[in-house]
Amino acid sequence: MTAPSIVENTASNADTFPAMLTWAGDSIAMLESGRVQVSSRAIKVHGRIVAGRTETFESFSVSYDLLLDETGVTRRLSMRSTVARGDRQVSLSRNSEGLWLVDHGQGPRSADFGGAKDVDVVLSSLFATLPVRRLRLHEEHRDETLPVVAVTLPELTVQLATYEYSSSPTGVEVRSPTGSALIALDEDGFALDYAGITHRI
Repeated sequence: MTAPSIVENTASNADTFPAMLTWAGDSIAMLESGRVQVSSRAIKVHGRIVAGRTETFESFSVSYDLLLDETGVTRRLSMRSTVARGDRQVSLSRNSEGLWLVDHGQGPRSADFGGAKDVDVVLSSLFATLPVRRLRLHEEHRDETLPVVAVTLPELTVQLATYEYSSSPTGVEVRSPTGSALIALDEDGFALDYAGITHRI
């Protein structure tokens, strides 16, 4: 099935979206902001993440364009990361058979990533909630273990990772190879507070 080129608002979210969602870092100097268009589980986002230098990484700026289909599955993601020494890019796309194409600018390579349907970008509050919205974990309290395509910042390396999600009335706890955090969500399933990482402003 071909992914939609644009996302139209439904009556239920027309008063809320399109919207600019913005998050600020809790423990590091970081800002993420994106223009989000929503139609049920379909999402289209143009966003940017800017972070100051830490002991772990250098200062960087990352822009991204994201498209999810009507089932909430990631169809396309393109990213460009800029640091003092230059920039790099990556594009990911997933077809209806579940095959991913990953291109860092030297030609695409294919992978199935264990059947993953979601992408997570380290430090991103927007990407952290994509599986939550797709599976309606902000509405139905249960546990899920999923394969996820994980992208690091600012390197833009891409690898398969296993994430665990536990939803409750207080939010959704996410456990990944890099740690765990509780995400408090709004009624649309987007992060209000990503404990210890970011908060929405």
